[in-house]
Amino acid sequence: MEKRRADMIASEIEELIFGGTYGDGARLDEAALAERFGVSRTPIREALQKLSLSGLVTQIPRRGVFVRQPGPVELMEMFEVMAELEAAAARLAALRISDAALADLRAANAKCQNAVEAQDPAAYYLENERFHQIIYEQSGNKFLQAEALRLHRRLRPFRRQQLRLRGRLAQSMAEHEDIVAALTRGDASAAADALRGHVAVQGEKFHHLMSSLRPAAE
Repeated sequence: MEKRRADMIASEIEELIFGGTYGDGARLDEAALAERFGVSRTPIREALQKLSLSGLVTQIPRRGVFVRQPGPVELMEMFEVMAELEAAAARLAALRISDAALADLRAANAKCQNAVEAQDPAAYYLENERFHQIIYEQSGNKFLQAEALRLHRRLRPFRRQQLRLRGRLAQSMAEHEDIVAALTRGDASAAADALRGHVAVQGEKFHHLMSSLRPAAE
């Protein structure tokens, strides 16, 4: 229960940061947040630790916890690396994925489709995470899986924000279908290209993401 509460509070603090309530460099006070959410400091502390793992806040000893928004160059670099890690995972998974894992991917996709129809970005993101994690697992490379998961967590707030952009849910869903089709065929090159394009944030996609983050930066 406490863990779920911490997860919910972490998500709500994310919303406050992206909405501009807490700007870049703002100090997040445990006591004030505990009062705001009507909880003890324990779930607040856990929520801030989760946000620290994603890199959205930084904890400075004896000073406190502060909002840390990456600049556009740093953010683009992280997405660039994430796209290549996911492409590598897809390339390997196309050669190694089991029939059971393909069935799990299709099941996750069906739930993603339900979320698209309900226009529920939060529900979509949960199933989207599962979709990507199956591919990491099926790469058969534990080191790649660990690195992909680590950067995935780092980019989680920004990937969630992306899904709120107009038309992105339907576009993401269509890209998922292409990825599953390539994996089903065992086409390593097509799977890598499809997943790279799905994750990469370039050109207009990057412009729209940075525009959505502007209130927090200001």
